[in-house]
Amino acid sequence: MIKLTGIAVREKSRAPMQSVAEANVCTEKGIHGDFRGKPGRRQVTVLSAEVWRKVCDELKQDIPWLTRRANLLVEGYEFTAADVGKRLTIGDLVLEICKETEPCPRMDEQVNGLTAALTPDWRGGVCCRVIQNGYIKLHDEIKICS
Repeated sequence: MIKLTGIAVREKSRAPMQSVAEANVCTEKGIHGDFRGKPGRRQVTVLSAEVWRKVCDELKQDIPWLTRRANLLVEGYEFTAADVGKRLTIGDLVLEICKETEPCPRMDEQVNGLTAALTPDWRGGVCCRVIQNGYIKLHDEIKICS
């Protein structure tokens, strides 16, 4: 089973990520409270917990997932290029996977070597657009379909 294990927002660029237990998500603004939510292919970013653990193991550090600056953390799934175009459903919320979240050099400002560790095999996660509004909360089940 795939489940939602983290939700995070930031109020402006370079602001620290704030973990929240629940959120409204809409097509106009993305995740309520997140500055990056304007419509487009990068409205919501999603990271795999399993992949994040691999990155931490490779760097030999226990790094909080918020360091990656993704909006959602999911457990039970690892993203690949084959996922582009698929939809993630979390309750009523529907997200379309649009592309890989490419790690930027700013990751190295957080942890030295993080950019390189996130680069292979879609480790940076995926960027999504909101297709249908919804309310999400921690531990919600996620379904992925074509």
